Amino acid sequence: MNTKRSEELYSKAKNYFPGGVNSPVRAFRSVGGTPRFIAKGKGSKIWDADGNEFLDFCASWGPLINGHAHEDVVNAISTTAANGTSFGAPTELENHLAELILSNNPYIEKMRFVSSGTEAVMSAIRLARGASGRKKILKFEGCYHGHSDSLLVKAGSGLVTFGNTSSAGVPEEFVKETVVVPLDNEAAVEAAFKEFPNEIACVIIEPIPANNGLLLQRKEFLTFLRDICTRNGAYLLFDEVISGFRVGFTGAAGLYGIRPDIITYGKIIGGGLPVGAYGASAQLMSNISPEGGVYQAGTLSGNPVAMAAGIAQLSLCLQKDFYTNLEAKTKAFTATIRNYAAQKNYTLRIFETGSIFWIAFSNDEAIRTAEAIDPKSMEKFRVLYHYLLENGIYLGPSGYEVGFISSVHTEDELKRASEIFCAGLDRVFAS
Repeated sequence: MNTKRSEELYSKAKNYFPGGVNSPVRAFRSVGGTPRFIAKGKGSKIWDADGNEFLDFCASWGPLINGHAHEDVVNAISTTAANGTSFGAPTELENHLAELILSNNPYIEKMRFVSSGTEAVMSAIRLARGASGRKKILKFEGCYHGHSDSLLVKAGSGLVTFGNTSSAGVPEEFVKETVVVPLDNEAAVEAAFKEFPNEIACVIIEPIPANNGLLLQRKEFLTFLRDICTRNGAYLLFDEVISGFRVGFTGAAGLYGIRPDIITYGKIIGGGLPVGAYGASAQLMSNISPEGGVYQAGTLSGNPVAMAAGIAQLSLCLQKDFYTNLEAKTKAFTATIRNYAAQKNYTLRIFETGSIFWIAFSNDEAIRTAEAIDPKSMEKFRVLYHYLLENGIYLGPSGYEVGFISSVHTEDELKRASEIFCAGLDRVFAS
């Protein structure tokens, strides 16, 4: 595969950006080699700067649930941009997207648009602290909630990939206000509330942790979190930046039938453009400025172009059987790989929920905690990753990252992709 142009661009980028990238997860540090510089995408495919074609399972890390450059989304963007890209003032499009979401989501009553998932979570944490009058937050090891200071404590995703448990530049005072406990451990949560009575403002969790493997949680554990928060006067915060609108229009809250106090969403609500949101009951959201004393603002919050793209994208997601069909395609794809690995007696599990999947080189029937992931298994992923890349399959460049299937992946494409995955497993276990 010719990679000359990507190599040239990467060499030049290292003069401009730390590590040659504007986000560490784009680097190939954990798998080796040169990041592919992407030139265009259409439907289920992307093409790099050298003209190589890939079937894409990264989907811009999830938000492109309807594929690249969907006609409805592109038309909405171009039409809106022609009338102006930003005003710093309200637009009708904000109302339209909010109504589309709120009228189809019984778990929140009011919301606030922001510009990223990190900003959404940061603002939601401030809301929980401001409304409760408490300082501490409880998070789980293996869940990633963006790069705000108080949440970069034993986080997942890129931090685990690079072998770190925290980030330089985070003051010790911030760390002291963040209580970190293991996932899937009721006793640890009970102990935290006992040690810090009346101090915990909220419990934040990815109800479907998907930044450090796909650590599918027991519904009983999530129900327990709902109950213990209620008993202790703490808010339950579901970070659905990945799972929201991915596993269903109402996300994990709807999938499990659990009502959190606050929910955060990410770029999927903007058709891939920079956007995020947080929502809660009308009463709780009344704490947000200008109604209440919890301040949060943003010049690009509710950006009209992002709002228009979000309306187009989420309208597609509301079509009949959209999520049922998407899940069926995902299950068929993963079943082929799973069955092949079982026939060959390969040490491999493939987990999926909705249209999210994750390959783990493990014999464990369930992996619910970060500690259960064998770091040595990443060497196997490295071999698999480069085989897939050389054969036209693009995944996020880390074995801790999940893959995504879009509505525009065809059955033929997925069948061919599963065959390439299986051949890749032969390469892994032969080596």
